[in-house]
Amino acid sequence: MLQTIEGMAGGVTTTGRAVPAGEQKKVAVHGAATVRFEHRHGETRLATLYHHDPLRVLLPTPRRGDVPIAVLATTSGGMVGGDRMDIDLSAGPGARALVTTQAAEKVYRSTGADCRIDTRVAVEAGAWLEWMPQEAIVFEGSRLRRLTRLELAGDSRLIAGEMLVFGRAAFGETVTRGLIRDAWEVVRDGRAVWADALHLDGDIAETLNHPAGFGGAGACATLLHAAPDAADRLDAVRALADGAAQQDGYARVGATAFDGLLVVRILGGDARAVRRAYMVLWSGLRAEAAGLPTRLPRLWEV
Repeated sequence: MLQTIEGMAGGVTTTGRAVPAGEQKKVAVHGAATVRFEHRHGETRLATLYHHDPLRVLLPTPRRGDVPIAVLATTSGGMVGGDRMDIDLSAGPGARALVTTQAAEKVYRSTGADCRIDTRVAVEAGAWLEWMPQEAIVFEGSRLRRLTRLELAGDSRLIAGEMLVFGRAAFGETVTRGLIRDAWEVVRDGRAVWADALHLDGDIAETLNHPAGFGGAGACATLLHAAPDAADRLDAVRALADGAAQQDGYARVGATAFDGLLVVRILGGDARAVRRAYMVLWSGLRAEAAGLPTRLPRLWEV
């Protein structure tokens, strides 16, 4: 049975109770979404769906030959100081699915309070899940804390990624101050496999511009592939990276593998170049590791 629960919307609860103005404001900035896929009757089906404003979950029809897809949308148009998003994604034994986002997440300037995005991705034995959100654009003076926790069991496999864009290049904006904390935790069968955190606080311009730091990059990305045979994909990923660099020399890519985890880093002066390299690596890796089409969701082609 599909479990579907919807949170408050429009100042009235699902029970019809009017919500005071102060409470409306409090609810509106704490979005939540839970999506679970399970393998039933020979195919992957949506098993649990919950969303709470300003997060919404959309379920477009997947392309022929591809896995079921869920799309997260932020209806508020972006995050301001104090906003929080809690995302919980899971795939049951044998399920295969993809979750992405409708558009880039905008993180606006804050007067002091932090924005927080906490994402838990659980993949059970024999399952395949892709968590590939579109980029987060951090504005000048914004404050973002983001944690992505991956919990894997047995022979489960996963591709996950995150992108950060530093400022609105189209407006000539650069990021010189604020907070960016972007952390990962990877656990397999209850054992910590990898933990990583990017932490920039206060006057961050020097780190972003320093040759030993980000070297003036306009964007960066991390792509992870977790699987018992992840190391076997390292040469293929490096070949994909070389191909992406030949097409667009503005993005630099590095990859390494260890303990059932393949880690790819992308850095580039132009956000579009980082996005293109990210797409090439993701589409090629899903085909190499899971035999899926190299094409990506239509949202990524817009």
